[in-house]
Amino acid sequence: MRKILTIIALLYFMVVPLTAQPTVVKHEMRAVWLTTIGGVDWPRSRATNAASIRTQQQELCRILDQLQAANINAVMLQTRIRASVIYPSDIEPWDYVMSGKAGVSPGYDPLQFAIDECHKRGMQLHAWVVTIPVGKWNSLPTKQLRQLMPNNIRKIGDEGYMNPERPETATYLARICREITERYDIDGIHLDYIRYPETWKITVPHNEGRRHITHIVRTIHDVVKGIKPWVMFSCSPIGKFDDLTRYSSRGWNAYTKVCQDAQGWLRDDLMDALFPMMYFKGDHFYPFAIDWQQHTSGRIIAAGLGTYMLDKSQQNWSFDIMKREMYVLRDLGLGHAHFRSKFFTDNTKGIYDFSTQEFDRYPALVPPMTWASSQTPEAPASLHVSNTNGNVSLSWSPVTSAESYILYNVYASEQSPVDTDDPRNLIATRIMGTSLNPQLSMLRSHPPTFKHYAVTAIDRYGNESTATQDVPLQPVSPILTAGLSDMLSVNGQTLTVPTGYESAPYLAIETLQGTIIATHQNQSQIDISSLAPGIYLLKSLNAQGITQPIGIFQK
Repeated sequence: MRKILTIIALLYFMVVPLTAQPTVVKHEMRAVWLTTIGGVDWPRSRATNAASIRTQQQELCRILDQLQAANINAVMLQTRIRASVIYPSDIEPWDYVMSGKAGVSPGYDPLQFAIDECHKRGMQLHAWVVTIPVGKWNSLPTKQLRQLMPNNIRKIGDEGYMNPERPETATYLARICREITERYDIDGIHLDYIRYPETWKITVPHNEGRRHITHIVRTIHDVVKGIKPWVMFSCSPIGKFDDLTRYSSRGWNAYTKVCQDAQGWLRDDLMDALFPMMYFKGDHFYPFAIDWQQHTSGRIIAAGLGTYMLDKSQQNWSFDIMKREMYVLRDLGLGHAHFRSKFFTDNTKGIYDFSTQEFDRYPALVPPMTWASSQTPEAPASLHVSNTNGNVSLSWSPVTSAESYILYNVYASEQSPVDTDDPRNLIATRIMGTSLNPQLSMLRSHPPTFKHYAVTAIDRYGNESTATQDVPLQPVSPILTAGLSDMLSVNGQTLTVPTGYESAPYLAIETLQGTIIATHQNQSQIDISSLAPGIYLLKSLNAQGITQPIGIFQK
């Protein structure tokens, strides 16, 4: 079987066209790792007072705006860095990166701020927790951890590491993840370096080593899922799971080298998703991508892309390498995650433009965790659409859930009913309220000129309800339209007035809700360039203010 897979991999590598239109998908994990260590992605400034707090927050908002515009749906924010954190913890000290000084608060809660800002933009936030490495041996965070558990921190070079073979490691890391899960409305816990370090001389049999790492995974999993079962539990394993029949991992793999049984964690319900770090190309990438695809166990896999490799300071990859890898991943049904955020938003070799304008032009929903819960929420009971002078507003009835709160997705199209299976109709995701102004919301893929709308409810597992469709936008009253002929003639930005109404001194343009929005001297043609798109009534207007309907027109 593995020989067949490697042949398929070579075919993908050779024949996937780079000029074809990318397949449009409704469900796909599209993520970035937003790195805080050293402030390499964020923050670039330090927060020490009110003004610098605002600057630091504005930096993050600019990044998140870019990610939203690129239809990224999940941000993995480095929350535990090296035995230090970016939130007010009762367990570990502040990392220096926020305020410029280890152990000192920046004056606000960066994790809470990031969660709120991601959720405003319809994106998930996953707390990225670095597990085994704890940083420089003599740094403040490592010193504190050494004092707390003196027999559990091993020195390799000038770095400290938690011992994966001692039970207190699992207990301690589970405490960190418990604190984050209980305090914050996170969408995921994402474990990093959940393995033996490459510099660790493993003296136990590898089967035993895998049991030690799996014990840590299981302990954290049970704590997180016991608190909030909808929180996605994931990790970033080494990009090659193990040697394949025809392709060697060249001594660097998850299963044998560092004792990560990541595919087993999916199979045993210990992980909801994997983000394998596939920062490779050619036959180091394609056969191993297919191997991951063949062992999803029905869970989510999003390959970590070496976006940083495009940079001249790194490997200076050709952009075609990355482009082909993204096409293949989508063909395989796998998601993608960019490492790192800065190389993506900096548009290195055009990767941001390609994603925004072509490959990820339309939004996608994070795949639902149906293995955790498959019960779909009820649909909103009603959807109301109002149009005032071309300004469309949507509102719908709330849906309640006993387990977790409900979010909403909005779809729009020119046809009715709106096809909610077509991802090109998805205009807003994970809305926390029960209303939307499409003109004012950040519509990332469409101009706000739709005629019909639909709304669905979505729970925290990602299960989506059936759609509630709108009533026809701007319904025309039979009383208003009685005796009216066909639609009036509009040529570009000019309305032609039919004959027979020359005696009236004025003409009035009225919305279908009965509001007069413009009056004109009676003439054969009227300039309507200033009107917003919509459907309007044209009426004659006499000196006494009495109107008479003439006809309907559409701008």
